[in-house]
Amino acid sequence: MKTKAQASVSLLAKSSSVETEIDSILESQTWDDKDPVTWSTIVCASEAQASATRAAKAQAWETQAFEAQARASYPKQTSVLEAATVSVLKQEPLNENVHVTEKEESEALLTRPLWSTKVEYILAQMGYSVRPSSFWYFTTLWLHSGNCVFFIIYTLMMFLFGIPLLFLEMAAGQRMHQSSMDVWKIIGPWSGGVGYASFMVCFITGIYLNVVNGWILFYISQSFQFPVPWEKCPLMKNSSGFDPECARTTPVMYFWYRVTLKASDRIEDSGPPVFSLSLPFLVSWCLLGALTINGLKFTGKVMYVLVLVPYSIIICFLLRSLLLEGAKFGLQHLVAPKISDMFNISIWCLAGSQVLFTTGLGFGPVTSLASHMPQSNDCLSDAFVVALVNLVTLLLVIPLNFSVLGFRSTVTTHRCCEKNVETLIKLIDLGKLPPDARPPENLHDNPISIYNTWLSSLPQHIKSMVLSEVTECSIENQFLKIREGPSFAFLSFIEALSFLPGSVCWSIIFFLLMLALGLSTTIGIMQAIIFSLQDTFSTLRKHTKLLTVGLSLLMFLCGFFFTRPSGMYFIRLLNEHWTVLPIIIIIIFENMAVAWAYGARRFLADMRILLGRPISPIYGWLWCYPCPIVLIVLFVTILINLTMKNITYVAWDSNISKEVLRQYPSWGLLLVIALFLTVILPIPVYFVYCLVSGIPFRSKSREEPMIPSKSLRLSVQIMPSKDVQKEEILQGDKTKCQSTCPVTS
Repeated sequence: MKTKAQASVSLLAKSSSVETEIDSILESQTWDDKDPVTWSTIVCASEAQASATRAAKAQAWETQAFEAQARASYPKQTSVLEAATVSVLKQEPLNENVHVTEKEESEALLTRPLWSTKVEYILAQMGYSVRPSSFWYFTTLWLHSGNCVFFIIYTLMMFLFGIPLLFLEMAAGQRMHQSSMDVWKIIGPWSGGVGYASFMVCFITGIYLNVVNGWILFYISQSFQFPVPWEKCPLMKNSSGFDPECARTTPVMYFWYRVTLKASDRIEDSGPPVFSLSLPFLVSWCLLGALTINGLKFTGKVMYVLVLVPYSIIICFLLRSLLLEGAKFGLQHLVAPKISDMFNISIWCLAGSQVLFTTGLGFGPVTSLASHMPQSNDCLSDAFVVALVNLVTLLLVIPLNFSVLGFRSTVTTHRCCEKNVETLIKLIDLGKLPPDARPPENLHDNPISIYNTWLSSLPQHIKSMVLSEVTECSIENQFLKIREGPSFAFLSFIEALSFLPGSVCWSIIFFLLMLALGLSTTIGIMQAIIFSLQDTFSTLRKHTKLLTVGLSLLMFLCGFFFTRPSGMYFIRLLNEHWTVLPIIIIIIFENMAVAWAYGARRFLADMRILLGRPISPIYGWLWCYPCPIVLIVLFVTILINLTMKNITYVAWDSNISKEVLRQYPSWGLLLVIALFLTVILPIPVYFVYCLVSGIPFRSKSREEPMIPSKSLRLSVQIMPSKDVQKEEILQGDKTKCQSTCPVTS
């Protein structure tokens, strides 16, 4: 056993020296001064050396496993062998004075949990990135920004910097086995504040996103009524008449603003939390806590339900929507391109910001979830899978939305025509209109076509008299009302479901779909917060359940601010005007940490050794040049729009029972700026700290392998390997090198 321990020490020392040689060769090369033959020779030599390194490490880990089993058989003996084992784990020269303390032994038992299967991990990444609000926002962007041209721009932006940055975050978490709070200070010491900024944004976003889950739970509780309460206006108490405020608008609008949210007329109007939302909000936090309290293994099983079931529901909804009346009219707007918008810089910026939101970059969960995968996992293919699933989801949801909204516009226009006919007949009977203005009474076959044909055939003076008494019934105008914002598209979808036979069943299924998507997103955010705190404070790993309960309680109490009558306006202010600013700054510094502080080529070389296959250098080039440029342009454009234009919000005016456009007060803009400066403050503070402390800009050299913390060093997972497998790897690498490398003198 003593001989094996000394052998493992020498093997690790040898592997460290090999890595040092590889790193020195890579560091000496630049992007512009590579000779093809020399570089090819270096790459092949690196492959052989990397293979030898992996084999040496594998043998060392086997020795560790043998020693650990021996210590388990003789727990009371403490000898030089234990000191040798500790030195192997720390990858430092053997020191006779090294002792294993009880604290280190207890920390060694707290190994980092890994996902049970890769499928669970991919589902968790998908569930986090697919947010329900993105569906409605993307629908309005599609109509505002060139229809299918916007999707083409969005797809180009996804491949230009979305996938490379997604790969960067996944690789960083997986390479260092650390969550978002600590991983960046390891990769680039001067970028240590990025993790704290990301943690704060993730915390604030998680608070108000779970408020939205509370809204959905309230709608689910109200859906078990026939008819659903937003299908017709409620009757007045002790009266047979309808509520006059509801009669002036649509029932679905009235239910949303006056029943669900108890919305105030403006953001300045405050008030206590809405009591009817308190219980659903509490239930949403109980659900979230129950789904995360049992750790990673249980959460992975939950993702099968929260991700796969919603996709099944979306497909069923899509097939049903294509059979609805008016679906064809809605799909016409889906494929009508506006080529001129291809050259609009603002549309490119909208598409870029939407890529950041739909992939969930900068918030931290992508890195945190990836940190619980084995280091040899192919995270590049994972990034492609998540991005492609994102695109496929949009290709499913957008036709669904357009079909249902086309159906809603058709039904609404039908009812408008029928109501106009009733009104005109009454006016003619009262003598206010001439008999020539009498409309056709039979509109059952095709109300829109019959009514509009009749109206067009009227003499101009009679037509003017008719239009002065009734509203214009235009299916095009009804459809384009969803341009007014994502909330209107959401409410229009709910209203359309109330027109379907079996509206109660369809409503329940739809809100369960929204709840599953909302919970899967907030679970990713909650896991990122928990993992970050446990990685920073290792003692919290022993009390995961207590930590989850404490965080849930704290965030629940903070979330009461957004359940007030004006809470919805604050959520819109943060979601539409604040979140994107710190996220872009965070992603810029993450990119700099990998591309410039650690070195893009060096990082890709590390990943190549771990994955066992080469990675295209195009990703390093994208990290170094296009990605920072795109992000800076995006940030400057959004900042100019925020400061030069008046930021507005859609509010409910109870006097006229309609949505109105209001301007945020001056303190609203100051609040956005103050909150932005607060969350990014750790970045310059940590930068100054490193400058004063003399901490180098670049990370540690390969002579000191980047194992992030003591607890992680003590919890290194044993990777079993056989001598035959090592020989096969070495032989395969030698064969590959001989077949691809040129012979040089």
